[in-house]
Amino acid sequence: MCGITGILDARGGRAVDEALLRRMNDTQHHRGPDEGDIYIEPGVGFGHRRLSVIDIAQGQQPLGNEDGSVMVCYNGEIYNYRELTAELKALGHTFKTRSDTEVIVHAWEEWGEDCVHHFRGMFAIGLWDRNKQVMFLARDRLGVKPLYYAMTPDGWFAFSSELKALRMHPSLPRAIDPRAVEDYFAYGYVPEPKTIYLGALKLSPGFRLTQKVGAPLAQPEQFWDVPFKLHEKMTESDAQGELVERLREAVKIRLVAEVPLGAFLSGGVDSSAVVAMMAGLDEGAVHTCSIAFQDKAFDESEYALRVAQQYKTDHFVETVDTDDYGLLDTLAGLYDEPYADSSAIPTYRVCQLARKRVTVALSGDGGDENLAGYRRYRYAMAEQSVRGRIPDFLRKPVFGTLGRVYPKADWAPRVFRAKTTFEALSRDLVEGYFHGVSIMSDAMRARLFSDQFRAGLQGYSAIEVMRGHVANSPTDDPLSMIQYLDMKTYLPGDILTKVDRASMAHALEVRVPLLDHKLVEWISGLPPEMKLKGSEGKYIFKKAMEKYLPHDILYRKKQGFAVPLASWFRGPLRARVQQALLGPTLADTGMFNQAFLREIVEQHLSGRRDYSAPIWTLLMFEAFLKKEMQA
Repeated sequence: MCGITGILDARGGRAVDEALLRRMNDTQHHRGPDEGDIYIEPGVGFGHRRLSVIDIAQGQQPLGNEDGSVMVCYNGEIYNYRELTAELKALGHTFKTRSDTEVIVHAWEEWGEDCVHHFRGMFAIGLWDRNKQVMFLARDRLGVKPLYYAMTPDGWFAFSSELKALRMHPSLPRAIDPRAVEDYFAYGYVPEPKTIYLGALKLSPGFRLTQKVGAPLAQPEQFWDVPFKLHEKMTESDAQGELVERLREAVKIRLVAEVPLGAFLSGGVDSSAVVAMMAGLDEGAVHTCSIAFQDKAFDESEYALRVAQQYKTDHFVETVDTDDYGLLDTLAGLYDEPYADSSAIPTYRVCQLARKRVTVALSGDGGDENLAGYRRYRYAMAEQSVRGRIPDFLRKPVFGTLGRVYPKADWAPRVFRAKTTFEALSRDLVEGYFHGVSIMSDAMRARLFSDQFRAGLQGYSAIEVMRGHVANSPTDDPLSMIQYLDMKTYLPGDILTKVDRASMAHALEVRVPLLDHKLVEWISGLPPEMKLKGSEGKYIFKKAMEKYLPHDILYRKKQGFAVPLASWFRGPLRARVQQALLGPTLADTGMFNQAFLREIVEQHLSGRRDYSAPIWTLLMFEAFLKKEMQA
């Protein structure tokens, strides 16, 4: 696992600034503290920071072919590298290392841009071909590994694992993108391919880009998508058996490492299933780690301990303070752009804990998106069922009126929070789902922003992100559609970003078997009713795991990482909230309606409304702005 960066003179003929390249590389030292190097030739430079996991002795980067005409700098793991090495050797290629990095070099020589179709793994690749005069970038299919890029106004093409490295380039425009701000206050992150800056982009998952010298900025090209093509009819029993075998194989290929390897174990279905598969494949005890919370309302450690005892793992637990809000400013520096998932705090801590014992950890991320595990899928399908029974001409005005007049009740159990349901029912599937996942609704964002800022958006709304994915969707089934939307937005923009930054901050490599692309393709072809059956999400997965895990582990209420934001903001962070939301940093941007910010603060602190999620989103935006001013 690594941090990568590169610079190309897209106009040709200019020398790369070595000191700049080293500074860019050094900003990502945390991603690869074991080794670091740069490579420079006329018009091209690569920087690499290495966390040594495979072929520790010889796998240094940047790495080239026999004559140095092809150079690669990459972050990730190609799990089928041994098979590809054998295949490429049979085709006449000569290898000088045992690393998966060298496979990329020879795969490019053999297959060109189509080399990505041969890779099974997580990867962000930067490759220079001197003979073709092209820089090739590629990002893995689900977006496990990040990749940022930019073309500066004076013709320098640059890429990096984290935005902080690009930000070091003096020619990079740092103007904030208003549409990214609108997206952020809806989703809680800036979705691909945008970044917070107008001058930089993310390469989207499953995309590649070939930048030619002398050409304008190239357009990315998609090389993979989740197919959602239904399999031929299969029984539930057959589906359960095949799911277990495919998961076991996805786990097995991720156990290759020359360093200590273990797993996160939260006590939830996904991480417990991964550990169960690992235990059946590893002769020794699996290393597992969990965090416990002092506040039992947030603590799942007893469930993790039960799974650890069942599989006799080498289990490591640490208790963390529930009031761990001291990480707020650390997170702002970690994510480089506004990021508002508060579960980044416990994720940071569990990665910190795991790194004490292992260098590589397997996680259960991706199961909810793959197998319809989120409660919001159940709510969305219930709402869709109502939509299907009431004509549009009646449904929209009736439920739209009810949504407007029904009182807001954040404090009540969801069943009594009818306002949100009425508002969702007045919309179509995508509008309703967007409304349900938005941190701030359309109406709230309209009040949040100043008149000047809203005018600058020129009618743009964050729902256009989802609309764009719907236009390219391979499925029109309602459940599959919202799963697809999450795989394009929430999964890479929130979940995988959170895990990548939190893990790499501690030089920990995280592998994600439930996001193995072959497994994802196969699961996408299962009938929707095998994923969400009645009110039971992950139905077929849970049935398949009944042989391996206790019933109450599989069927207990989903909990997930959470932190007590509402009480923080009325207690120890009260002054911080007032200073941040009502202070000069947000006011000076001209983006916000100051009267509404005061209303948010007053109503939350008084207990009249729960604005904890919007307040956290604003706090993280304010923290980002402060870091930006210091940079």
